[in-house]
Amino acid sequence: MAAKRILVVDDDSYVRGATEEILIRKGYEVDTAPEATSALRKLEDRDYDLLLSDIKMPGMSGQELLESVKARWPDMHVILMTAHSTVEGAVEAMKKGAYDYIQKGSESTTLETELVVERALKFQETERENRRLRSELQGKYSFDSMIGKCHNMEKVFDLIETVANSRATILVTGESGTGKELVARALHYNSSRMNGPFIRLNCAALPKDLMESELFGHEKGAFTGAFKQTRGRFEMAHGGSLLLDEISEIDPSLQAKLLRVLQEREFERIGSSQTIKVDVRIIATTNRDLAKEVAEGNFREDLFYRLNVIEIDVPSLRERRDDIPALVQSFITKFNEDNGKNVEAIDEVALDLLMKYTWPGNVRELENYIERAVVVSRGQVLGVEDFSHKLVTGPAAGDSDGGLQVGLTVHEMERRLIMKTLEACHGNRTEAATQLAISSRTLRNKLHEYGAMDAFKENGKCSPPSPCPDTAEPIGT
Repeated sequence: MAAKRILVVDDDSYVRGATEEILIRKGYEVDTAPEATSALRKLEDRDYDLLLSDIKMPGMSGQELLESVKARWPDMHVILMTAHSTVEGAVEAMKKGAYDYIQKGSESTTLETELVVERALKFQETERENRRLRSELQGKYSFDSMIGKCHNMEKVFDLIETVANSRATILVTGESGTGKELVARALHYNSSRMNGPFIRLNCAALPKDLMESELFGHEKGAFTGAFKQTRGRFEMAHGGSLLLDEISEIDPSLQAKLLRVLQEREFERIGSSQTIKVDVRIIATTNRDLAKEVAEGNFREDLFYRLNVIEIDVPSLRERRDDIPALVQSFITKFNEDNGKNVEAIDEVALDLLMKYTWPGNVRELENYIERAVVVSRGQVLGVEDFSHKLVTGPAAGDSDGGLQVGLTVHEMERRLIMKTLEACHGNRTEAATQLAISSRTLRNKLHEYGAMDAFKENGKCSPPSPCPDTAEPIGT
């Protein structure tokens, strides 16, 4: 890694040389300048990681140099060097953007210089890493990266884009696994609050006695175990967004306090009388019917209306089947990277199986199935044998009345009957063939035709399948 480059500015040649020696000894690359004008020329010619400048210099002062540098290179960190008589000026300069100051002439100047410079450079690295991560998050949750081309998902994207910059509270509804948190993050990272914090609280994961402290924070000694002052999620989210996940699970005793924060944008920590004002955008999610919860007395009506200013309903995967191929390919790419695999695609039989499944767990369930398939696959194309037999034999879309459905082909009905019978027989092919009144050879041929030969290999009662002819016998043979 290249050495950090630092520019030292001081009209006192002894101080300038001593500071340069301290920094070179610590492994930094150092340039020096006797006054501010020549320092600005050096800054134009080369890139520096840090600037150390005396405050009191002839011509342009250190404060004036600070203002000029911050105007032209806002990310540049500036440390001021000051004598005892100008400490107040250094403190004032910090309010204008200086990172810190070093007091010259004291016995601890050398150690202080080393520590302050090291701290400033580490802080700068943290800032750069945070900007990089924020940029990645903004890309991840941009509209271009979100998968969904069907009409009802396009409506969701349009609504996100329309309301992202508003201060209105948003309620994101939908079944578990549909991607409600993804929508919440998209709202944040496509808004003017994108550079602020995104704080999440799972209301279903915390017991009642901890929820209030998590939301509003507490003072030291406010209750048993409160050993220090702690900020709550509202304070942490100041200037950004707060996601209240599964808001329906919040205890009724806290709903009134939450309503007040939504209305007044202020609260008090537990054990404090000091009112804290916050600027926070609230996004809530739920997989329940909140209107029904209100009617049953489980949720405050006034809080419901305050939360439900704008509702975004995320469709289930059953309602957006046309997005399944693109989702599958996206998950294949993701889990290839995570597991060092090189799966390229999914075959038509397996994809058809995914398209017909009911997906009670929605996108999250699809993601889990693809992860398993990528991990266990030994080839470059996913087939039915790479999926759990629960998926192979699971309910298909619109499956009702025992699987009898107008519009299905005889071939599809036959496949469902065979798979369900095998599942009921715990994978025992001999027993399944007996119940179906077909030969074991016919059953093996059918499984070969469906690409499901490996789905029931685990059964110890079955012998390995023998080679199958290209043509399968009709059922009942």
